[in-house]
Amino acid sequence: MAEVRVKAHKESVLAERFGVFAESLLTGVWIAVASLGVVTFPAAFAAGARHLRRRTGHEGGGRREFARDFRAAVRGGWVAGLAGWVAAGLVWVDVQAARAGLPGGPFVATVGLFALIGLVVAGLRAAAVWEPGAAWRTLLAEAGRRTVLDPAGSFLLVGGVVLVVCSALLIAPLAVPVLGAVAAAAVAVEERYRRR
Repeated sequence: MAEVRVKAHKESVLAERFGVFAESLLTGVWIAVASLGVVTFPAAFAAGARHLRRRTGHEGGGRREFARDFRAAVRGGWVAGLAGWVAAGLVWVDVQAARAGLPGGPFVATVGLFALIGLVVAGLRAAAVWEPGAAWRTLLAEAGRRTVLDPAGSFLLVGGVVLVVCSALLIAPLAVPVLGAVAAAAVAVEERYRRR
């Protein structure tokens, strides 16, 4: 009996990269839907980033795995989401104090805005490396260190957040899939840092 050889089908590099881009746009929709609970954004972003890590690692994964990861991440992630909203509220108060002309207000508002940007970047970096069972407090502490030690990656994520905001201001629905592109950028930034 003759042996039949099956040739493994391999995607071209262009097709593979386009597939990751398309998957990241779909993941952005999943993240947006899972973030409707407002404080669930860190968990949704973590599940989206984990999905994209599976996709780039050529592992299985889809909507069900995303939902399973989201449920696991939201257990501690809602506290991180709530803390993020509290921080944003405090910065809003600082900005209002600066606008009211209080002495030292502009300085405090500027420091608050930069601190909020740092917290957002650290949150994105923490969510990008989240695994089931990981403690959010530990993830955020380590991500804070990486945010400072890897300024190039941090600025890339700041650019991604600016892109989401600009997309929302220009064409609001466009911000939804762009969230997935930011998740892909966060995964890439963390992978780049890990390989240094």
